[in-house]
Amino acid sequence: MRLERVAEEHREGLREAAEREWNIHRYTNMATFGFDRWFDLALATETELPFTVLVAGRPAGSSRYLNVEPMHRRLEIGWTWLERVHWGSGANVEAKYLLLRNAFERWNAMRVEFKTDARNLRVRGALLGVGARFEGIFRKHMILPDSVRDSAWYAILDDDWPRVRAMLEEKIEKHAG
Repeated sequence: MRLERVAEEHREGLREAAEREWNIHRYTNMATFGFDRWFDLALATETELPFTVLVAGRPAGSSRYLNVEPMHRRLEIGWTWLERVHWGSGANVEAKYLLLRNAFERWNAMRVEFKTDARNLRVRGALLGVGARFEGIFRKHMILPDSVRDSAWYAILDDDWPRVRAMLEEKIEKHAG
């Protein structure tokens, strides 16, 4: 598993991964924007760092750093999605590990945040599974095409990182073995 900065060379592979089962995007902005607008925004952003998740050398999903606040040593990991075939495979755990390790150990982050649609119980469980702590619900946080979204917020702090790192490394080792 590898992360690469989103580039034009990933467009068709990511499109194929994204469109294989469109319903996995029901809680995401890709459902609002469509793939091409989502991808074009990822290429054009100057304030976010979008990545392609590569599994066995093939685009399988995406994640990004956003809401980066260097002065406050805080950032968010979000816009994350992964092909259903890779759910439970350890790919999400390893991608989060790489992003978190970079945030805490290279950027010296104090806080890494995550948010998801409060109705998205699968992602909420996955966030707990990577060591994030639930911090609350922001009611009426976002407007979606078919509803108004309440967002569930989670975070990992630099104080949590040694414990979270060890737990993630153990999970990655189990998936590799």
